[in-house]
Amino acid sequence: MAFDTQAINKQRQNLADYDEIWLFGYGSLIYKVDFDYIASEYAYINGYARRFWQGSHDHRGTPESPGRVLTLTPVQGERCFGRAFKVNHEVFEQLDHREKNGYLRHEIPIHLSNNRIVNGLIYIASPDNAAYLGEASIEYIAKQIFNSSGPSGLNRDYVYELEAALKEHDEVDEHVFQIKSLLKSLEKS
Repeated sequence: MAFDTQAINKQRQNLADYDEIWLFGYGSLIYKVDFDYIASEYAYINGYARRFWQGSHDHRGTPESPGRVLTLTPVQGERCFGRAFKVNHEVFEQLDHREKNGYLRHEIPIHLSNNRIVNGLIYIASPDNAAYLGEASIEYIAKQIFNSSGPSGLNRDYVYELEAALKEHDEVDEHVFQIKSLLKSLEKS
């Protein structure tokens, strides 16, 4: 699959068919929103875990030195905290561009805070995309993140802001927390 997934995403779901559209964000969208939305609330999905296995050639790295950003991997029994946004279908022009570096839109059940479950959309970068970096040791991932930056800033700031947002909501994500701890150690050395 190509790096730029915008054209593929436009063919994946007919957004006009949705009575209401909810989007689930599990990374930077928890703490930073750069699009218009109708409503927002903290939510979760089941069966997935965050992993820094996706390359970022356009935000937190460059084509020559990609950073690492989150994608989701299926893990039975996992619960992934995030933020749900009720949006108009027009916003996907901007979102498809924002998530163009290997992410595809998928439908997923989103558990909202009032015990309501909605069928929503989520962007996930699968192993078959050209920007996928894959699994590596926590130490290797932390070093790559530590040394990467791109148009959206230092790759490590993405980790720091996400970790702070998760802690603010009393959410534990060992993958994120371990990488953050290693990044702080690298800063001291």
